[in-house]
Amino acid sequence: MRETIRIEDLRKVYEGGIKAVDGVSLEIGRGEVFGLLGPNGAGKTTLLHMLATLIRPTSGSAWVNGYHIVREAHKVRQSIGIVFQDPSSDDLLTGYENMKLHALMYGVPRDVLEDRISRLLRLVEMEERAHDLVRHYSGGMRRRLELARGLLHSPRVLFLDEPTLGLDPGSREHVWGYIQDLVKERDLSIIITTHYMEEAERLCDRVAIIDMGRIVALDTPAKLKERVGGEVLKLKIRNPRLDRLKKGYIKKVETKGDYLYLTVEDAGKHLQEILAEVGEVESVELRTPTLNDVFLHYTGREIREGPPEGGYGTRIIRARAGR
Repeated sequence: MRETIRIEDLRKVYEGGIKAVDGVSLEIGRGEVFGLLGPNGAGKTTLLHMLATLIRPTSGSAWVNGYHIVREAHKVRQSIGIVFQDPSSDDLLTGYENMKLHALMYGVPRDVLEDRISRLLRLVEMEERAHDLVRHYSGGMRRRLELARGLLHSPRVLFLDEPTLGLDPGSREHVWGYIQDLVKERDLSIIITTHYMEEAERLCDRVAIIDMGRIVALDTPAKLKERVGGEVLKLKIRNPRLDRLKKGYIKKVETKGDYLYLTVEDAGKHLQEILAEVGEVESVELRTPTLNDVFLHYTGREIREGPPEGGYGTRIIRARAGR
């Protein structure tokens, strides 16, 4: 696998000693879709912005498409496209005008400019709205325009910072589809920051789980989940009797707030026995491991508060004391 990005002990420390990125080292291959998964404030966007030359690192080194992010920042910028977390298109211009302005700024040859704009607008199904003002676009439409705009100058690396943040489920599905089409059609590397587990699982070849500026786990989504092992029981219990959970089939016991997490082999077979032994059960969730469980495994907390999103084998079981 030829590398497109190489990072060596990269750090960003702000005033007061706040470590936004704390010694990250990794390599990302050409044609790879790589995910940075973690909660808000974990350091994902700071790392991305350093690679895009928008923030200068405190120490360490990184190369993007063979160019050093500090010494050859101009060449890095020529090599990358970026879709920011916040909307960055000009809402006083039309979609087409935004595309053309971007193309002129990046020196796209005039003899291919119009054809390239047309093809990319067609790719994201925006050709019929190309001459409408961007301020009349929905959030999903604006995101699609910015995805097309980021590809205008044929970058070797595409950075997507929370590409579906704030979108409704239907728009999110569309954006995921466009990203998957890009992977098939173009030989480019894509780096995605996200706190959506489903997004990381669906799009990424490999995922780095990042917390407090450090990478705590890195592998394919499937292998990361294998490390957790078994199925996960999430229990809300009054007066839990933890001493009764010393069973061979219970591989791990963790508590978080009012909830008890058990990693269990063949959970369906042992569920009734666990519920009878553990205490006064108010609710139960039984599911296959997710990337949120991987994050919990390495950090002791979830990526976000509340139950995981549905899908990926989730089964919800409600129980009440006395039933």
